[in-house]
Amino acid sequence: MLIVDVICILVGLVMILVGSDWLVDGASGVARKYGISEFVIGMTIVGIGTSMPELVSSAISAIGGHGDMALGNVTGSNICNVLLILGVTALISPIGYTKSNIRKDIPLALAVSLFLLLVLYNGFGLFGGVPGISRADALYLLLFFVIFMVDSFKSGKQEAAEEENEEVKPMPVGKAVVLIVLGLAGLVFGGRIFVDHTVNIAEQFHVSEAFISITLMAVGTSLPELATCVVAAMKGKNQLALGNVIGSNIFNILLIIGASGLISPFEIQSISAVDMAMVVVAVVMLWMAALTFKKRELDRIEGAIFLLCYIGYITYLSLNI
Repeated sequence: MLIVDVICILVGLVMILVGSDWLVDGASGVARKYGISEFVIGMTIVGIGTSMPELVSSAISAIGGHGDMALGNVTGSNICNVLLILGVTALISPIGYTKSNIRKDIPLALAVSLFLLLVLYNGFGLFGGVPGISRADALYLLLFFVIFMVDSFKSGKQEAAEEENEEVKPMPVGKAVVLIVLGLAGLVFGGRIFVDHTVNIAEQFHVSEAFISITLMAVGTSLPELATCVVAAMKGKNQLALGNVIGSNIFNILLIIGASGLISPFEIQSISAVDMAMVVVAVVMLWMAALTFKKRELDRIEGAIFLLCYIGYITYLSLNI
């Protein structure tokens, strides 16, 4: 029933918002306690946590033989993360870039996005075959995910030493862990409820599977990132917000596509080259924003430009259903 679906969507949203608030507080407490930079915590613990809805929905899609839907979910989520979520976050509070963001973190996200295209299109046609993800491709993605995680935690303490020390009352580790666990639970279950009932409503209007996965499902599973980034921005923790988005985008490709392809290899069917190109374009825009003007930040004007680009992309999809 439509009324039940709407109520469940609202319940899911509340769970997502509360969960994101607890997750930000808990993750920040862990970062301060163990001397790991908030950016790295955002890119790892928070990034994985807010990517759980994508992982769950993509894995379920892969198991059900809907690999294209799994790919569409990740593609749409990565575009949404940069253009919509960072756009909204920048409007609330401009996001400053560190040297590491410019020289390492964003280029890494760009390299991972390009690597996905290389894998999907079989070396851009050099190796022949049908575009898609094989189990061998999935294993490569998962291997790079493990390497990325190890490197992130190794560099985390070095980056923390470069950050300014704030006089903040330390949070007990036990409390921080409880907040993280409860926050993740709220995000995962809230995101699941939201996605399921949003798709129920969308299917009543006979919308295509590709359109649902790139738009409604992608936005729904990206709500944890949106809620977490907005809360982080309101609390002045913009590096946590930026790390969350960059980390989530990397996880979406390496972990989620890798896991989905390992569960059930798939071929590209209705996801277009334009959709895949937008994943790369979004990251390039994020990188270019750091190089414009003298201030190394994603300011409100650039945030508005990101939002307009996302609206333009969704309009393009709507006109080409």
